[in-house]
Amino acid sequence: MEQEAQILIVEDDERLAELTREYLQSHGLQVAIEANGANAVARILREQPDLVVLDLMLPGEDGLTICRKVRGPYEGPILMLTARTDDMDEVLGLEMGADDYVCKPVRPRVLLARIRALLRRSEGGDAPVEGQRRLEFGQLVIDSAMREAWLRGEGIELTSAEFDLLWLLAANAGRILSREEIFTSLRGIEYDGQDRSIDVRISRIRPKIGDDPMHPRLIKTVRSKGYLFVAEAAAELQ
Repeated sequence: MEQEAQILIVEDDERLAELTREYLQSHGLQVAIEANGANAVARILREQPDLVVLDLMLPGEDGLTICRKVRGPYEGPILMLTARTDDMDEVLGLEMGADDYVCKPVRPRVLLARIRALLRRSEGGDAPVEGQRRLEFGQLVIDSAMREAWLRGEGIELTSAEFDLLWLLAANAGRILSREEIFTSLRGIEYDGQDRSIDVRISRIRPKIGDDPMHPRLIKTVRSKGYLFVAEAAAELQ
C-alpha cells in the first residue's frame, strides 16, 4: 500500500534531504536518507525500498553509476534528481534504468505526485488498458497482472517504466500512439515537446523483445506521428 511505502532518498544536501523527508512523511510515506554515494548501492540492495529518489551528483559515487549497478537486483522504481538542465543527463539516467527524473529545484508537491505515480504503476494500479491481463504475440507474452514479459519462454528484464510503455504500445497494437498520448498516459502530465524519455525507452525495449534496433519491425517509428506496435511482426518472432 502507498501509505506504507518505504522511500530511500540518496542525497548529500543534508538540509534539502531533511526538508524532503519531512514533507513526504507528512503525506504518509516512510523515508530514510543516505548521503554518501559510496554506501548507496549496498543499502539499496540490502533494504529493497519501494522507491529510490536518487540525486545525480553525489560524493563517493555518482547517481548514474549507482543506477547502473542496482538496476537488475533492485526492481523498484528509481526517480532521479538532476540539478543540470542538460538533456544528456536525463537521457543517460534513463539509459541506466531510471524510471523518471525531476530537475532541481523541485517543488515538494511535484515530487510527491511523481513518487505516487511511480508507486501506483509499480503496484499495477495504473494499467493503461482495462480488462486485459495478458497479451500474446507468438513468442512474446506480456502479463499486466504479474508485470512481467517473456520472449521464447525467457523472462525479459524491464524497468517499471519500460514495462508500462511496452504494455501501452502492445495493448494498442495496430494504432499509432503519438508522443503526446504516451507521455500523458504514462506520466500524467502534458508533453512539453522536448522530453526524450519516450524515445530512449523505445530504443532500450526494442532489442529486449527481439526487435532490430536499426530496422525495427515490431515497434515502428512513424515519422511526425509517433510509434506503432505491429502485432503481425511480433507474432512472427522465432
